[in-house]
Amino acid sequence: MNQDAAIRLDGKVAIVTGSGRGLGLAFARALADAGAAVVVNDVDADAAAEAVASIRGQGGQAVAEVVPVGQAEAAERLVARAVESFGRLDVMCANAGNLRDRMMWNLSDEDFDSVIATHLRGTFTCARAAVRRMRAQESPGRLILVASPAGQRGNPGQTAYAAAKAGIASFARTWSMECAKSDITVNAIVPVALTRMVATMPAFAPIAESISRGEPLPDTLRQGAGLGMPEDVAPLVVFLASDQAAGISGQCIGLGGDKLSLWSHPQEIHSAFRSGGWSAEAIARAWPATLGNRLESVGLPPFP
Repeated sequence: MNQDAAIRLDGKVAIVTGSGRGLGLAFARALADAGAAVVVNDVDADAAAEAVASIRGQGGQAVAEVVPVGQAEAAERLVARAVESFGRLDVMCANAGNLRDRMMWNLSDEDFDSVIATHLRGTFTCARAAVRRMRAQESPGRLILVASPAGQRGNPGQTAYAAAKAGIASFARTWSMECAKSDITVNAIVPVALTRMVATMPAFAPIAESISRGEPLPDTLRQGAGLGMPEDVAPLVVFLASDQAAGISGQCIGLGGDKLSLWSHPQEIHSAFRSGGWSAEAIARAWPATLGNRLESVGLPPFP
């Protein structure tokens, strides 16, 4: 017998950006299944309409707002849509994103700006508009941001994406302090899921092909690599949107496949001191025996 009481979000209103497909759609459906009313957002009107229809078909409440996130006007439209349709706003899940993967020397200004505008600026403008509304309501609120392992560890070919996702993790830490007095929690999730966007990366192509044939993800991926499907990540969003997560803020929390994890925050891990300060020559002499033998690794681990 399951001893866990179902987490309910009845009466709460959520916005999920980029929720026509993939992770965002899984998040929107899970929030609606838990009782929240949801504003679905996407740049693809057909995808947004299908997402709303699927939520309503399961007895949920949802409306669509078709607009690309990034500019302040888009964020304000989303918040206005939530208030006009459902009377309030309790949860902002800033999920919208894109990929323009290139090695740094091949990455154009336009592609860099596109990724930064969608991920980083889009998260900022949507969070700002949401917090302004939540503060005006004088009610608790939830900001759920979407980071990435690439932003935590780095990944070749993802200059803009990794930078944006690292910035989003820093948003969560900073905003958690700024929003604490307003009873608004801010956390970043670190999903590891096979989405259409992820499937465009060459390393994931064979896995995507097996999924398209109806084959399940093997345990070596679900447990060994913590890789799952979008629906595997959605419960974390529901939990963080709930009253049970009221005391959790400023964290980067991972979920993928069968693996739930807590990511560390950057901090000094080693230090050395020299009376009078350091010269370049003194650093070179001291380096091997002090910091040089304790360097941190970079990059994502290979999949099993």
